[in-house]
Amino acid sequence: MDSWPHQGCESVRDGRNRGAVLPTPRPSGAPARNPFSVVSLSPAVLALGIEGTAHTIGVGIVDEQCRVRANVYDMVRPEKGGIHPREAANHHAELAAPMIRKALDTAGISADDLDVVTFSQGPGLGPCLRTVATAARALALSLDVPLVGVNHCVSHLEIGRGLFPECRDPVLLYVSGGNTQVIAYARGRYRVFGETLDIGLGNMLDKFGREVGLPFPGGPRLEKLALEGKELLPLPYSVKGMDVAFSGMLTAALALHRRGERLEDIAFSIQEVAFAMLTEVTERAMAHVGKDEVLLGGGVARNQRLQAMVGRMAEDRGARMFVPPGELCIDNGAMIAWTGLLMHRSGVRMALEDTLVDQRFRTDQVEVTWR
Repeated sequence: MDSWPHQGCESVRDGRNRGAVLPTPRPSGAPARNPFSVVSLSPAVLALGIEGTAHTIGVGIVDEQCRVRANVYDMVRPEKGGIHPREAANHHAELAAPMIRKALDTAGISADDLDVVTFSQGPGLGPCLRTVATAARALALSLDVPLVGVNHCVSHLEIGRGLFPECRDPVLLYVSGGNTQVIAYARGRYRVFGETLDIGLGNMLDKFGREVGLPFPGGPRLEKLALEGKELLPLPYSVKGMDVAFSGMLTAALALHRRGERLEDIAFSIQEVAFAMLTEVTERAMAHVGKDEVLLGGGVARNQRLQAMVGRMAEDRGARMFVPPGELCIDNGAMIAWTGLLMHRSGVRMALEDTLVDQRFRTDQVEVTWR
C-alpha cells in the first residue's frame, strides 16, 4: 500500500452501541492478542462509509490503521415475500440521518472530525444505491470533504485484508445474497475467476426458505435445520468450469419438499452440495493463481459448515483460511469506509459527476491503485 502504519483492523466499539472492546480476529492457531492492551484513539484520518446496496443500510467509521470506530446497521425484514427495492430504499431514506448520528456518537466524534465520506456505488438495487449516494453527497458537500464511491464486492475483500495484515494476497470466496464470486488480484485488478451463472447462493437459500414457510432471512434458519439432517438427498451438482449455478438446485429442493422429505434432510443436503461446489471452484482458483491464502466474505460466509469445508480444503493444501467476524462479513458501512479510505490515500479523487451509481458495477472494473 503506502508508508503509513498498518496494524490490522480492530473494532474499537461494537456495532450495536454496547461499547465492548473487540479483539482483532485471528486465524486458527495464531497466538491470542491481549484484549486489555491499550489502543491509541488518535487517528490522522477518519472515514465514514455508508452501505446500502440491498436490504441493509449501514454506517461505519474507520481510521487509517483500520480500527473500526463504529459499525451500525439496520435491515429490512419484510413480513412476507422478498425485498421490494422501493420499500428498501424508503427504509434507508428514513434511517440514513439517524444512523449517521448514531455512528458519530458511537465513535465519540463530531461530523467535523471526518476527513472523507464514502458510499457503496454498486452493484445493487437501483433505488437503494441512489438513496445512500444522495445521503453521502449531502454529507460530503456540507462538510466540504472528499467523496469516494466504492465497489461493494471489492470492499468485502479489502476489509478482510485490513482485519488480517498477514492475509496479504488471498483468493476471496465471496458468498452473499446477490453475489457469489471467486476473486483474486492479478495485473492491477481484482479478477473474477468464477461466479454464479444465475442466482447468488444467499438468494437461493432465502427463496427456498420463503417457499417452505421460513421467515427472512432463510439462510441462518436452514443452517440450524441442517444440524438435525441425517440423509443426503440427491440434488444437482452444477459446476461448469469455474462457474456454478443454483437455480436447478432450488427447483430440485422444492420438489423434494413437495414429495414429503424431511426439511432437516433437505437443508442438510442443500448445504453439503452447494458448499462442496464452492469449495471445489475455490480450490481450483487457488491452484490456478498459485495462492496459499483464502478469505471468506459475504453474509453466507458466517455459515459454520461452509467455513469447515473451506477450512479443511485449505488445511489439506497447506494454506490458511481467514474469516472476518460476523458483523464484518455481512453488508456493513465499515468495509465501505475502509476501502474508500484506501482509495483516497492512493490518490483517487471523484467529482460529483463521477459518483453516479452503477447497478452492474463489476468487481473487475475497478482499477486497484492502492496495491
